[in-house]
Amino acid sequence: MNFHLTEEQQAFADSVRRFAQRELADGALERAHSPDYPRDVAAKLAHNGLLGITIKEEDGGIGGTLMDAVIAIQELGLVCPKSADVVQAGNFGPIRTFAEYASPELKERFLPDLIAGKSLLALGMSEPGAGSAVTELRTHAVEDGEHYVINGSKVFSTHSPHADTFLIYVRFGPGLDGIGSVIVERGTPGFEIGQPSAFMSGEAWSQLYFADCRIPKENLLLGPGGFKKQISGFNIERIGNSSRALALGRHAFNVAREHCLTREQFGRPLCEFQGLQWKFAEMAVKLEAAQLLLYRAAVNADDGMPSAYETSVAKMACNLAGWEVANEALQAMGAYGYSTEALVEYCVKRTRGWMIAGGSIEILKNRIAEDVFGRRFDQRRPKA
Repeated sequence: MNFHLTEEQQAFADSVRRFAQRELADGALERAHSPDYPRDVAAKLAHNGLLGITIKEEDGGIGGTLMDAVIAIQELGLVCPKSADVVQAGNFGPIRTFAEYASPELKERFLPDLIAGKSLLALGMSEPGAGSAVTELRTHAVEDGEHYVINGSKVFSTHSPHADTFLIYVRFGPGLDGIGSVIVERGTPGFEIGQPSAFMSGEAWSQLYFADCRIPKENLLLGPGGFKKQISGFNIERIGNSSRALALGRHAFNVAREHCLTREQFGRPLCEFQGLQWKFAEMAVKLEAAQLLLYRAAVNADDGMPSAYETSVAKMACNLAGWEVANEALQAMGAYGYSTEALVEYCVKRTRGWMIAGGSIEILKNRIAEDVFGRRFDQRRPKA
């Protein structure tokens, strides 16, 4: 058992760090507060092989591991937190489910531009009446000759105001086995993208509306019975979520540490006050513990899909550590941390959102408890 990166992994981490400091450090604050998707950053990341890391070489990707992508997110997040979102979109989110299950024809149509950073894929899963209870989704697809006709709506879709293509969860029939997914392109007749709304972090999302939206059958990703495959792919998204939460918590920690080394009150540097020493010691322990759980989930998934249990544990630990550390870092910096002139307040807002997105902390606890007790706990009301 080795708790350190391999020589090759450390060399990769060092190269990503140098790239980030050279290409992304300038403008990091402005990017963080912009609601736009940084396509210029996506192009730079693609040029340096940081998009498509987890996608097979035969599909145009790098053929790396989840651990490689985790390292990339963490190194970029320490320099430019917003850029870590681009690595997530190019490695962990719906692109990974797409690359795993799409037909060769679909891959040929969409993957080259996605990996090159020229195109962006968003996920449409949550609905007004189906959030954590995603199996209660109502957006449905009906077969009609050589097409599927889609009706329904989606909410809280990350990157939805900017995406070119959408991976949409739909219902083909009743029950769990009736759920699958399709690919819908921006501009398809019957598909409308609503006006952007803002999250607390400043990130924007748009409601997606489908009114007799016709797509060709070739745009089918997973048909009826595909839900479990989609969710297994979603576990990869949780590793990306965990990586960003931890990276931004550590970013805030590093900024606050430097502040406490140099800022003086009562004639002494802040770091000489025991109350702050204890605060930083507790933050360090939370970050280190969550880091190990994240690495476990990523490394154990290198030969296949990650474990639902290990990703749930990692996401819960990283979400809590990232949020708590960023929040304490802000407190340690006082008004400087609360100011929008520092990235610490941005890290607080972003890490808070990831405790909801990708499976809330409460849902993760339910999932972990099922492994603890070796049985499933249905959250629905008992049937009469």
